[in-house]
Amino acid sequence: MTAVSKRALCARSICILVAILFIQGCAQLPPQNASPLSYAFDRPEETRLGHQVQPYLQNQSGDSGFYIQDAGRQAFLQRAALIEAAEQSIDAQYYIWNSDVSGTYLARRLLVAADRGVRVRLLLDDVNLDGRDTMFAALDQHPNIEIAIYNPFAVRSGIGKWLSFITDFQRLNQRMHNKTFVVDGALGIMGGRNIGDEYFDLHPQVNFRDRDVLIAGPIVADLSANFDAFWNSASSYPISQLEPDAAEGQGLNAQLDQIRVSASDTAGLTRVPPQNATSAFEYMAQVLPVLTWAEGELVFDSPVVISQADTDRPQRSAQALHKLVEQADKEILVESAYLILGDDQLDILRKISARGVHVSALTNSLASNDLTTNHAGYARRRGAMLANGAELYELRPDAAACSGWIEMPGFCGQGAVGLHAKSAVIDRKILYIGSFNINLRSIYLNSETVLVIHSPQLAEQLAQDIEAAMVPENSWRVTREGDGQLLWSADEGQSWTHEPATGFWRRFKSGLFSLLPMEKYL
Repeated sequence: MTAVSKRALCARSICILVAILFIQGCAQLPPQNASPLSYAFDRPEETRLGHQVQPYLQNQSGDSGFYIQDAGRQAFLQRAALIEAAEQSIDAQYYIWNSDVSGTYLARRLLVAADRGVRVRLLLDDVNLDGRDTMFAALDQHPNIEIAIYNPFAVRSGIGKWLSFITDFQRLNQRMHNKTFVVDGALGIMGGRNIGDEYFDLHPQVNFRDRDVLIAGPIVADLSANFDAFWNSASSYPISQLEPDAAEGQGLNAQLDQIRVSASDTAGLTRVPPQNATSAFEYMAQVLPVLTWAEGELVFDSPVVISQADTDRPQRSAQALHKLVEQADKEILVESAYLILGDDQLDILRKISARGVHVSALTNSLASNDLTTNHAGYARRRGAMLANGAELYELRPDAAACSGWIEMPGFCGQGAVGLHAKSAVIDRKILYIGSFNINLRSIYLNSETVLVIHSPQLAEQLAQDIEAAMVPENSWRVTREGDGQLLWSADEGQSWTHEPATGFWRRFKSGLFSLLPMEKYL
């Protein structure tokens, strides 16, 4: 090819790209149909699940029951059991719902629930939905299933969707990061887990140390209020409006039949979950007695997509954490998959450290982080966090405690463990658990749902769990030498002056990204 031909080809490519971007910029979402508002089922006492919970609610004086779930496999079984136990309603809200083994299985069981008369409402964020629209559009054909998409892109799939990020940056950066699951108004689950194999100890290569909470009592109604606020928001679109061809049922009813035929297929699961009401209630009968009853508060951010001018104001979930931090007397323990502080947060860290509050934080190492860009944002501010009083630990992908965290046979000998949990413990009296990462995106951009629990018993339990993950066998401690040099240390006197267990190229990419002032968008 001649130089002239190459220039002509380049020019044509640029013209095509500009044309695509122009088209994306002109693309518009369809006008929303004026559909009636929809609200959560609020009579749990009329359901079998509500009856099962009722004896534990007696004499609790308004407290709610909490079961902190660290084990991924058990977290999967809880969701599966609740689907089978459902009689009236299932309301699920997720940032990610993968079409892998666990995601497909749970989606199929939602269909089975709908077939027996359960109303299913599923609200999904759009940013990770590409390629999965068809399965959900098929489910939406069922008269008892409604699926909506939060803050959707006008371009639905392919390269066009990703190019639209360039022309619709505001939409890209305000995502529904919430993860909630409520059945019959009787029991709910919220926390850090999305729906996908890596959250449920089923991924062959990477599984996450994560955390969510099973809830009974008054806060379940608050979880429903959280769901209804997002469901009825102008930012949520029925999937049928976004997929007009799908709305006409082109081949989707046939796909629905295929989903129904394979609904009991457990291939790829390491344990057969409950698949009928009897086994589901037997499973829940083992879980409910271990609930811890305490005072709690649910906090969720507004579903309204805010203007760019308002993205410098901390949201409700961030304000709730700030209040707890300001009230701390002695100690704050943090576990956060992504840990990125801005100038305002560093100033708060400096002030509380100066008055004697000890702050320790566990986050991902570069070796365990699933997102190099996010690690780069953390790395950019890591030295400043250390200088302002934080004690930092970074999870090892080969953590010795892997076999206690990940219930997947043979995984820990060949796979890597990552961190996805988002929690804080204040003075061993108060817990802060939810979808909220301690980073600028959660503070200013994404919507989140968090739970504040006032329980010394649960706080001590979680504090010990986090501290156990910080020991040298499980994490590297990062310190700052007098000359500013960072040092990673482990057991047996091992230390590194660069990020351990990583190759040059990965460290180079992280270092390159860390030069960019984009922490807020990571």
